[in-house]
Amino acid sequence: MPEGPSIVILKELVQPFIGKKIVEVGGNSKMDIQRIAGQSVNDFKSWGKHFLICFDHFTVRIHFMLFGSYRINEQKETMPRLSLQFQEGELNFYACSVQFIEGDVNEIYDWSSDVMSDNWSSDKAKDKLEKQPTTLVCDALLDQDIFAGVGNIIKNEVLFRIRVHPESLVGTLPANTRDEVIAQARIYSFDFLEWKKNYVLKKNWLAHSKKICPRCNIPFIKKYCGKTKRRTFFCTNCQLLYQ
Repeated sequence: MPEGPSIVILKELVQPFIGKKIVEVGGNSKMDIQRIAGQSVNDFKSWGKHFLICFDHFTVRIHFMLFGSYRINEQKETMPRLSLQFQEGELNFYACSVQFIEGDVNEIYDWSSDVMSDNWSSDKAKDKLEKQPTTLVCDALLDQDIFAGVGNIIKNEVLFRIRVHPESLVGTLPANTRDEVIAQARIYSFDFLEWKKNYVLKKNWLAHSKKICPRCNIPFIKKYCGKTKRRTFFCTNCQLLYQ
């Protein structure tokens, strides 16, 4: 599943299509995708893991789910969920969710909860965390209402970076540690963005999908933690469990 930084990269790549008219629409989406034909793209936006294609009176929301992908100016052999043809160029989206959002998208999305947004608010994230004292920190980091854009990779890397056990309760974290969770959720997301652009993301993973802790040289624990049951990699020696 693409995380927030990957959606930001997509948004940057498709900027040349802003203002261009869609001359043909295809795909196997069950939505009324033909309403897009003849429309001109006003803007592309990202919110967390959502990719947004903005038109005059509605927005198309693309969510790549677990196995979604896209192609710009080329096609895969499989049928796209949504294909947008321009006079010069095309966008194709595969194995994703396509939804329409009516009206002004700015009235629907809270940009302050997107860790990649210029409008990100750490204060709001802090307030939301304080209202969830019994939530495991691994679940809190994946809560898109708090940290839109943070996915499983970022979760694992942030918790390892700040030495916090994923099964720690939010309410038991010291205030400075909670502030670190919030700060690093954004900082690591931008590190992720830079590494992915330079094709070195996996080389910089310290915990995610790893077997040995690079700090302690002992085996990582691999566990499906919390309500989200996502793969979690952590070290019981250097990541402190707050209970």
